[in-house]
Amino acid sequence: MVYPIILTQSKFTHHDNLKYPFEERGLQFGDGIYEVIRIYEGTYYLLEEHVNRLFRSAEAIKIQLPFNKEEITNLLLELLTKNKMTTDGKVYMQVTRGSAPRDHVFPDEVMPNIYAYVQDQPRSLSGLQDGVKTITLRDIRWENCYIKSLNLLPNVLAKQTAKENGCYEAVLHKDGLVTECSASNVYMVKDGKIYTHPATSNILHGCVRMAIERFAEELNIPFIEESFLVEDISLADEIFLSSSTSEITPIIKVDNQQIADGKPGKITRQLQEAYEMDAGILEKKINQTV
Repeated sequence: MVYPIILTQSKFTHHDNLKYPFEERGLQFGDGIYEVIRIYEGTYYLLEEHVNRLFRSAEAIKIQLPFNKEEITNLLLELLTKNKMTTDGKVYMQVTRGSAPRDHVFPDEVMPNIYAYVQDQPRSLSGLQDGVKTITLRDIRWENCYIKSLNLLPNVLAKQTAKENGCYEAVLHKDGLVTECSASNVYMVKDGKIYTHPATSNILHGCVRMAIERFAEELNIPFIEESFLVEDISLADEIFLSSSTSEITPIIKVDNQQIADGKPGKITRQLQEAYEMDAGILEKKINQTV
């Protein structure tokens, strides 16, 4: 379910009333940024990290946001309150440069178009428990993937190809080096160590990725920002992916090749438990069983 109240600019309105001019730079140029923020039982998870990344993305494409971090945080919290949101879900927030006559050059004195809406998003328990299948594809995206921009056509095509092949995700690679997935970060576990692509401009610096690095430090598991090869996947002890909506999901097959014994591994399970504890999910499970 999509909840009816939308945050637009700094006001709230019913989604039926949301109208922008047809000359909108997000539509015509992909000239904008976005964030997807996870909600558990009506409470944001990693909200500060998402807001920080929104501001980094805005700075990277030279959009001047009309609010500070505290103001947008308060607006996002109010958005949940106005929608009486109490379930598991997500917020999608988008900022474009604004509406102006079509021209590649930035328009003068234009206000950004901003909106955010709330949507139900149940946890994908089967994938989290049993793992998922993926395929590998060449990474054809631009060189500034660290910006969470609206230019997602290569990602969309990769995700669709994965779906057409009966897979959950596409593991992307450049010249044989694994970067990330179409909509998530990806990791390899080998000899008790976690390997993942460095946080360069070639990948999105995922908020859950940041949390995983923190969990690994707390669990004394080496977290190594080092690229691995597609050919290394066949030798991996574990493979998993992460995103705000996928959480920490085990990968049990890549290109129809089974990973280790075909079951989610020990380190993946440890990280999942740490995630659930950090997000308050595990605590709620325990309280429900008491």
